[in-house]
Amino acid sequence: MENKMEDIDALIKETLSKEEAKFYDELGEQNLLEMVGGLFKTKNRWIIIMMNIVSFIAFIMLVYCIVKFLNANTTDELIIWSVAGFTSMSFMIMIKLYAWMQMDKNTLLREMKRLELQISSLAAKNDSV
Repeated sequence: MENKMEDIDALIKETLSKEEAKFYDELGEQNLLEMVGGLFKTKNRWIIIMMNIVSFIAFIMLVYCIVKFLNANTTDELIIWSVAGFTSMSFMIMIKLYAWMQMDKNTLLREMKRLELQISSLAAKNDSV
């Protein structure tokens, strides 16, 4: 299967101009760190930055709640600090889920661009025949 993909990629690169081939190479697979870095290259990077700040604050709040929970003397304090800790943990989880969904969206968009490029190169090759 891998060999077929390499053959298809080579065939597509042959039909593309140098600029298109360079663009096609940039659309390749990314590792996890490149995907996370890609979040900060979009139009909405300010939202990602703000969400990271909020996530950091929620983490500090979670640590504070855990310390207060362990030092609590009454049941009421235990309930208050456990609910506050659960809330801060929920904030962190929601923010991470949003970031993962954005990374998945970016991956899907990259694949759609690859398909568009493949279709246009095959159409150009078909027109010349």
